[in-house]
Amino acid sequence: MPNYDLHHLGAKTPYIDKYDPTLLEAFANPHPSLDIFTRLVSAEFTSLCPITAQPDFATIYINYIADLKMVESKSLKLYLFSFRNEGMFGEDCVGKILNDLVALLQPKYLEVLAKFTKRGSIALEPFVNYATPDYADLKRQRLGRY
Repeated sequence: MPNYDLHHLGAKTPYIDKYDPTLLEAFANPHPSLDIFTRLVSAEFTSLCPITAQPDFATIYINYIADLKMVESKSLKLYLFSFRNEGMFGEDCVGKILNDLVALLQPKYLEVLAKFTKRGSIALEPFVNYATPDYADLKRQRLGRY
C-alpha cells in the first residue's frame, strides 16, 4: 500500500473549532491527465454572524478539476468544522474556502457555493470560482449561471 503521508485519516479525531487552513491535506492525483470533475458536499457547515454571533448554517458545494493534487475528504471535513466558532459573513467563508483550496491544490478549476439557511426569509447563496488560463471559459460559463 502506498504511503500517502496523511495525518487525519485513520487517526483519533480532534475537532478544532477555530478557523485553521493547516488542517487541509492533499494526495497525489492518480489521473492528472484526465479532467475528472469532483463534487464534495458538506451539509453541516456552520459559522457565526460576525455582528450578532448567531449561528449560520449552510450546505457547502465544492466542485473542482484536479491537476496534480486532490483534497483528502476527512481533512476537508475537519477544516470546514473549524469555521464553527468563527464570526464571518457567508461571502467571506466561501472566499476563504476557495483561496485555501487553491493554495493547497493548485487545481485546473475550482468553485465553492454555499447555500445558507434562510434567516429573516432571505436566503444567502454566495458563489466564487477560480480557473487556470486553460479553463477560463469554464469559469465564465459557471459564473454566468449565478
